[in-house]
Order: sequence, then structure tokens, then C-alpha cells
Amino acid sequence: MRVAGLGFRAAADLASLQDALRLALEGANGGTIDALVTEAAKSREKVFQELAGLMGVPGLGVTQEDLQQMITPTQSQRIQDRFGTGSLAEAAALATAGPHARLVAPRVVSGDGKATAAIAQNFEETQT
Repeated sequence: MRVAGLGFRAAADLASLQDALRLALEGANGGTIDALVTEAAKSREKVFQELAGLMGVPGLGVTQEDLQQMITPTQSQRIQDRFGTGSLAEAAALATAGPHARLVAPRVVSGDGKATAAIAQNFEETQT
């Protein structure tokens, strides 16, 4: 399973999320994703669901408890204070991709600074 985690500010629009995702996919040398994921409350935001619909993948939410279990290479104090992890995008991707997941594209920031994205892949699934 290959998952794109997203973090975004309230002011982010579809172009913000698409830009962050494009940059993350470039960092992962392209390919496809199986789902988009973010924090549970954010997953209900129209812009997040719109992107998932355009891509034809599920738009999933992760609980804060699950996010807090993830150790991320990126450390933002603001995100740590709000979600209990260093990077919402990285933590959401890792939590959803599974126990044998690792980041194939660490957090990137959209050009307008309103969205972040990271991609995680579960490598155990690809070897069976």
C-alpha cells in the first residue's frame, strides 16, 4: 500500500493540496497512490474530499491517538502542539500504510505554504 499524507491550513485550496502532492510524488519518483489521508477532522474538509474524488482514491482520516504513535523525521513545534507528532503529513501516511511502512517521500510544502504532503509505502506487501 502506498499512501499520501496531507496536512493543510484552513485557507488551503485545491491548488495548494495538488501542488504539495505533486512535489511529494516527484520526491517519490512518481508512481501512484492508493489513498489520501489526513487527521480525522480534516478528512471531512471539502477540499480534501474534492482532491480524493478527482484522483479516484479514498480520502481517509486518522485519529490523533494514532498520529501520536508515529515518530517523524520532520519536527514542527506547531504541529507537535496541535496533533502530538512532528509532521501531520508524515505521521498520517505512516499510520495508514501499515506497520512495515517507511517514507518514500518526506514532507514537502506547497509553493504557497498552505499544504504539506508526504508519501509512505508498506514494503512488506510488495515482497509477497
